[in-house]
Amino acid sequence: MSAIAMNEYAALAGTEVGVSRWFEIDQSRIDKFADVTEDWQFIHVDPASAAKTAFGGTVAHGFLTLSMLVAMAHDGLPDIKGRVMGVNYGFDKIRFVTPVPSGSRVRARFKLIEVTARGAKEFMTRSEVVVEIDGSDKPALVAEWLGVSYLAEPVAF
Repeated sequence: MSAIAMNEYAALAGTEVGVSRWFEIDQSRIDKFADVTEDWQFIHVDPASAAKTAFGGTVAHGFLTLSMLVAMAHDGLPDIKGRVMGVNYGFDKIRFVTPVPSGSRVRARFKLIEVTARGAKEFMTRSEVVVEIDGSDKPALVAEWLGVSYLAEPVAF
């Protein structure tokens, strides 16, 4: 994806600005996430026990799906010209709508809500993010994500 200027990006508010590729959420990824976070709840790491639940098998941690937003954003969003750094500022809303079964593929759709100047070289973005599960009518999660971009040079809107 080609780089665009921050003022061009801001002008896209209200539109979809990117869609990531599909990412596989297999049992190995789920198990590694469980080890890192020390969340070994059986619905995530015990296929035999999880098969007896309403899920019918293991499912990804909601926070694993959420953590994939960084990779999805790098994959699906345009580069901003002159950006020297971007940081995660947080979320105003996160809803885990549908569990992600092990072996599923997920991708994110990004809709830019607004860009707000916080200084001549610092901008906050607010985006609606929907993480889709391949083959499902319902999303895995819906979030309103805030980020801050730092630019090398001042930009005026």
